[in-house]
Amino acid sequence: MENSYKTITERAEGQYKEKGSRFLAFGFPVTDETAVKSITTSLRKEYHDARHHCYAYRIGTDPFRYRVNDDGEPSGTAGKPIYGQIISHELTNILIVVVRYFGGTLLGTSGLVTAYRSAAACMLEAATMIEKSIVVTCSLSFPYSSVNGVMKIIKEEGIEPIHPVYDTICSFTVAVPLSVFEGFSAKMALQEGVTFKRMGEGAAGNSYDLNAEDSPSQIKKSAKI
Repeated sequence: MENSYKTITERAEGQYKEKGSRFLAFGFPVTDETAVKSITTSLRKEYHDARHHCYAYRIGTDPFRYRVNDDGEPSGTAGKPIYGQIISHELTNILIVVVRYFGGTLLGTSGLVTAYRSAAACMLEAATMIEKSIVVTCSLSFPYSSVNGVMKIIKEEGIEPIHPVYDTICSFTVAVPLSVFEGFSAKMALQEGVTFKRMGEGAAGNSYDLNAEDSPSQIKKSAKI
């Protein structure tokens, strides 16, 4: 299993024109379906006079969650080619929306596939991509007498405690990079009185839910059309 995943850093835009029709492409980093719904709703309000708002998204890591939407275009001519660009660039935690302004000339099935694919590709060419660590979210609880040993392990791995509680029984959450999780859990198992519970694994977008950025490296790739 891969220890990292690729996504885009921020909103990006692109545009493609064909026979009078304009295809405005928008890319967003997302971590859940709630964000997808919020963004698509907002774009429909902003571009309320457009004929179609087609989109595709992919969230998480293996297993991925994804969806494509043709929004009234012939089946398979919009959402699927948009999603194809996500796959070809090996991205996740991303939403791509392509808004079409009809130019009066029908493009046909192959023309629509080319147009939606090209619009998404233009947007990705302008986007900044980033590689992030897949992390495992865990909860820790332990007696205060073990705090020094636990914190030593956490600091060695460069991990920050989330919502720490220091009392007779201490507790907090940690997001552990998958690449070091096996060694991390083995060390914790040797600490006296430590209860170590694995909560989840994935590529979510904020540090509490499932994502820790492990010195991310910037990536730029040429879009494939």
